[in-house]
Amino acid sequence: MVGNNEEYWVPEDYEGMSAGRYLATRVSSLKPPMLNVPNPWKLLRMLNRQQWSFFAIAFWAWTWDAFDFFTVSLTVADLAKQFGKTNTDITWGITLVLMFRSVGSVAFGVAADRYGRKWPFIVNNLLFIALELGTGFCNTYKQFLACRALFGVAMGGLYGNAAATALEDCPSEARGIISGILQQGYAFGYLLAAAFARGLVNTTSHGWRPLYWFGACPPVIFIAFRLMMPETQTYRERERMRIEAGRNRSDEKSVGNVFLTEGKVAIKRHWLLLTYLVLLMAGFNFMSHGSQDLYPTMLTNQLAFSANKVTVTQVVANLGAMTGGTVVGFLSQSIGRRFSIICCCIVGGALLYPYTFVHDTSIMAAAFFQQFCVQGAWGVIPIHLMELSPGAFRTFVVGTAYQLGNLVSSASSTIEARIGERFPLPPTTKGVPRYDYGKVICIFMGCVYAYVIVLTFLGPEQLRKSFDVAYDHDAAVVAGWDDKAKAEHEEFDTKARDSTAGEKQAEEV
Repeated sequence: MVGNNEEYWVPEDYEGMSAGRYLATRVSSLKPPMLNVPNPWKLLRMLNRQQWSFFAIAFWAWTWDAFDFFTVSLTVADLAKQFGKTNTDITWGITLVLMFRSVGSVAFGVAADRYGRKWPFIVNNLLFIALELGTGFCNTYKQFLACRALFGVAMGGLYGNAAATALEDCPSEARGIISGILQQGYAFGYLLAAAFARGLVNTTSHGWRPLYWFGACPPVIFIAFRLMMPETQTYRERERMRIEAGRNRSDEKSVGNVFLTEGKVAIKRHWLLLTYLVLLMAGFNFMSHGSQDLYPTMLTNQLAFSANKVTVTQVVANLGAMTGGTVVGFLSQSIGRRFSIICCCIVGGALLYPYTFVHDTSIMAAAFFQQFCVQGAWGVIPIHLMELSPGAFRTFVVGTAYQLGNLVSSASSTIEARIGERFPLPPTTKGVPRYDYGKVICIFMGCVYAYVIVLTFLGPEQLRKSFDVAYDHDAAVVAGWDDKAKAEHEEFDTKARDSTAGEKQAEEV
């Protein structure tokens, strides 16, 4: 890496590096660059009105994505009673959503990279409305599973689109903190789901259904808001470059053919990186779902918490999550993405015992700090994936890596529930079976943290990579502008080296 100047920061270049040389740099590259930590309020003021609008629509859509997902986690017992099934059977509704999200990420990711961020986003939200309403009207277990599977397709298309919309046009210095805040839409959605579940579930004659009916309402607002907004500047610039590439190439490629050619170039040059991102996101999704999905069931079944205590514990945990994601996302801009993730995993592992073995209300403190670490690591992910992804397929790569990771981890709650049944506890006075879910969550999460630490340590990092189309080598190859791109890169690197040398000389004086 070169220097610590904000304007001319150059990410580490892995192109052409041998495997041995790459592995030898894993320790040295992990050292925090310790860039100057700026005033966070100054960073937030760097965004203009349009950039804030892009962030707002992405944040709220991602928040409601999480809200809709966690409606099942928070109504497992009610759904089991409604359909005459066990809690483990109902968790298949969670598993199917996670499995089918990869289908949506591919379909909507390709559409967003080819046709823009706007209309795939709108179609996504129309599907949210229809399928949340449909879930609320289900009368059989099979209907419930079918609705949740289709819902997974719709949910899968949102993450990559939201990340691209929020971060593509964001000033580079502010990306860390914006990434952290954006990712906490997930925790905020969980918090809202816990609060509204307490207010809507079993407070009317319709039982659990009003929570799902309510979940179908806010996407109407998101659609109206997005209709009034344009495409991101970065996407418009890339589309302009595709049009020019189609005109400049001797074979007179159309924009659609240029897009397909970009895809072939990206896969050929970055297939190993794409595989790594899927494996990394599998670990992160195991971390998130393994620590959260079965936790309300543990509190209710194992610890016999009342509905109010469960709600308060979940709210406290998600306040910790939102704090952690924002703080760590902000710091990662100065100390590095990989270093931030590894620190969160180490501290989170140390907190597993109180998170799962404390049996009174003091477990709320452990839940706060455990989710601070889980979502602190997650706060780095949106911008980390954006920086590592090929520019022409940024939405597709971010969304698909995330959702294929979800696919791999889709059975986490079912696995925990099934293994938990092997550790029975004395039943309640009413004869309700109880299980030691805390022990299972603790062991499961310990393995997940170790996996994420190893994979993050071995993985690459492109801290503060430019999203400017002028520095996208894949696009330059397709456009036939290799020499131009190379010259611009060399000029960029020269400025960075000169700037760094000047800083060092000034420090010596």
